[in-house]
Amino acid sequence: MKKPYELLDVAIRAALAAGRDIMAIYDDPAADFGIERKADNSPLTRADKAAHARIMTFLEPTDIPVLSEEGAHLPFEVRRHWQRLWIVDPLDGTKEFIKRNGEFTVNIALVEDGTPVMGVIYVPVKEQLYYGIQGEGAWKQEPKTQLCPPRPYTVVASRSHLSPETETFIEALRREHPDLQLVSSGSSLKICLVAEGRADIYPRHAPTMEWDTAAGHAIALAAGCRVVDATTGEPLTYNKEDLHNPWFIVRR
Repeated sequence: MKKPYELLDVAIRAALAAGRDIMAIYDDPAADFGIERKADNSPLTRADKAAHARIMTFLEPTDIPVLSEEGAHLPFEVRRHWQRLWIVDPLDGTKEFIKRNGEFTVNIALVEDGTPVMGVIYVPVKEQLYYGIQGEGAWKQEPKTQLCPPRPYTVVASRSHLSPETETFIEALRREHPDLQLVSSGSSLKICLVAEGRADIYPRHAPTMEWDTAAGHAIALAAGCRVVDATTGEPLTYNKEDLHNPWFIVRR
């Protein structure tokens, strides 16, 4: 069985390779994104498919089962026996990819007994890499490291899915923090901003799937943050029968 750091190396190499495939399509002005609509009406592009295929070439040799947004979703009766699995979103933020605003990521998480224990998130446009291992720590690598400047209490929220419930939650925070700063961002970058200390809290009162959060959850935990059910305060769990997440809060 591969050790955690060996699996981390596999996940990082997979994320970087997938990022290169995504950027080959993103940076080509003549590229056809090949946009399709999935059953839930969310978009799917050539880049999603290419990233999934590339990641699988790295993860399949580990002999650890993979739950990927773009892969086959086996019945829970099969998955419930998986004590260890990869959870992957090959291109998180497909809407942002289509808009060409750069706010999309590659997400790869290792989950054990329902808890994310390792996560890798790569931001191809900025060449930023976030990763973390439970009990070891979390790190960020980028071409030019930037220090976090002094800032007011900061809330990060979805750029494309800001629900009325989330707005109500933020307004309650604003009464506690009159100088509150609201930052909008796409994809799993929102969790990364809390993990690296650029934001204090990320409330999500809108639908997400396990592959949207697993890698970010692992990185947040490794950075000393909490990711909890917004209603119960209990940690999010993974590889559930229903792969939807409850509403949740990420906080420092």
